[in-house]
Amino acid sequence: MIAYLKGTVAEIEKDSIILECGGIGYRIFMPVSVLERMGRTGQELTVHTYLNVREDAMLLYGFLTKNDLSVFRLLLGVSGIGPKAAMGILSHFSWEDLSFAVLSDDAAAIARAPGIGKKTAQKVILELKDKLKLQDALEEKLSGDIPRESTGVSEASQEAVEALVALGYGRTEALRAVRQVSVGEDMDVEGLLRAALKQMV
Repeated sequence: MIAYLKGTVAEIEKDSIILECGGIGYRIFMPVSVLERMGRTGQELTVHTYLNVREDAMLLYGFLTKNDLSVFRLLLGVSGIGPKAAMGILSHFSWEDLSFAVLSDDAAAIARAPGIGKKTAQKVILELKDKLKLQDALEEKLSGDIPRESTGVSEASQEAVEALVALGYGRTEALRAVRQVSVGEDMDVEGLLRAALKQMV
């Protein structure tokens, strides 16, 4: 119903902002991680919104990017997850980090989000893995500026991730470290692994 709101930040609260648009102040619930770095009142802001209609209230949930809003909508489609739990997950994870946690079947990482148990985390993985098309996003992140035709890069990256997991690191942590490496065309698995380990120190 309301795709987005553009206005001036009038107040910043612990779980929401008041956004003034055309003389009307809209309360918009946002991820805590976003609110913590919101800065000052008086700034102009565009917020992509989701309107949740209940019997006793109509609540607006907002995000700074369309990607965050899309993932929020996907989370609402998971059995047992309502707006509060979905907001808790996106307060704990960026959409990108959540994507890597889902891709790597890291239920333990997702379960660290407020109000999310291990069974619910497993449901998130099961129901979102295909919808997020994570493998394509992962390959694009890992390959950096290397053309997709350079197929060895993706394979080396995957092997480096598996090696880090074998060393005892979590799969999400390993994925994040490997994608932070600036991959050169002549970099083999061993070189990629050494560079990724430096990221994890």
